[in-house]
Amino acid sequence: MIIRNKATRLRLLDFSSSPMRAFHMTWLAFFLCFFGWFGIAPLMPVVREELHLTKGQIGNIIIASVAITVLARLLFGWLCDRIGPRRSYSWLLILGSLPVMGIGFADSYESFLLFRLAIGAIGASFVITQYHTSVMFAPNVVGTANATAAGWGNLGGGVTQMVMPLVFSAMLGLGANAWWGWRLAMVVPGVALFLAGIAYYFLTKDTPEGNFEELRARGELSRPSAATGAFWEACRDRRVWALAGLYACCFGLELTIDNIAALYFVDYFKLDLQSAGLLAGSFGLMNLFARALGGIVSDRCGVRWGLRGRTYLLGAVIGLEGLALIAFSQARWLPLAVAGMLVTGLFVKMSNGATYSVVPFVNRRALGAVSGIVGAGGNVGAVLAGFLFKTEALSWPQALLILGVVVTVASSLALFVRFPQAAESRSAPVLEPAAVAAGD
Repeated sequence: MIIRNKATRLRLLDFSSSPMRAFHMTWLAFFLCFFGWFGIAPLMPVVREELHLTKGQIGNIIIASVAITVLARLLFGWLCDRIGPRRSYSWLLILGSLPVMGIGFADSYESFLLFRLAIGAIGASFVITQYHTSVMFAPNVVGTANATAAGWGNLGGGVTQMVMPLVFSAMLGLGANAWWGWRLAMVVPGVALFLAGIAYYFLTKDTPEGNFEELRARGELSRPSAATGAFWEACRDRRVWALAGLYACCFGLELTIDNIAALYFVDYFKLDLQSAGLLAGSFGLMNLFARALGGIVSDRCGVRWGLRGRTYLLGAVIGLEGLALIAFSQARWLPLAVAGMLVTGLFVKMSNGATYSVVPFVNRRALGAVSGIVGAGGNVGAVLAGFLFKTEALSWPQALLILGVVVTVASSLALFVRFPQAAESRSAPVLEPAAVAAGD
């Protein structure tokens, strides 16, 4: 597949060109998905009290919220190669809005667990976001575009920690009791997701040259059946699995902290719901700049040292992330704990951006498959981390310490992500907008 007229610059005030319109719609859609995905997290102290949840049950809920996303990311990575990002995102947003609104019907641990599991499917939005920006932007700026779109989208995980307690309080102020308050609050992100799905279909195109069905009609794109072969080709590449392991260590940790942060500050530092949500939200708000910073630095390293520079940067920031997490786990004074969490967040989000600055160069024929497998790796990491937090023998600070050690050691996986000289040549900066090749 050859895609021409990719954007070579990120013009944030441009809302008319296909690449920039897709950029703005992808980050906004991802933001709303994150908002819906973790909208219930800051309200868990209220839900825990109402449903009488145990530590083990909360651990299961944390695992459920990220487990289904593993399969969803694999599926939507394949769908992007097959039907394109535009239709894939539209369907995900519309269908994903249903369990977000429906969780209000939960009246037991079992029903709440099932709804939390179903909501996790909208985490596949990340794969579509990265796919769409990867086919819209040229090699010299793709790392920055991917990281910025994903980073601004990830802001939803921080904003929801701050906003949902306020929405809950507003419901109480309108006369609802706690039982109705959190249920009505979850309708807000659900409606936003449904409307975004309709907007995405009408406001974006799959590529700068048009939608997949138009490209296939002109003979410029292979038939949908080729997507299956591309998926298995990606599965045979050890670099893909190394990147999946690295992403488990950064995005997996981000999901974990998004899930536990509010409860962590309530239980270990005795804060109220609003204060805990505000501090937990500060971790997510770092996506405003930190993930983009990882992509920007990766693009600079790519210009100076090629793809090898991108992978070395990735290993370095993940190693620093692990050390920062160890420090956070040992903090017992609130200001020190907040500082440790924010430093950890800086390197977590930089690592996220650096990972998906490498992904577009691994296998361009199987971009959706690679994006899906690596993205699924992030959720596998969150699932595995969830088992630590449900273990009765471990306190949450001890679980964080173990994670910090694992992440530090796992940073060495970056050494397995290597590229031949031909790939280095194809990744060279593109300075002219016309005729940018996207396929091998």
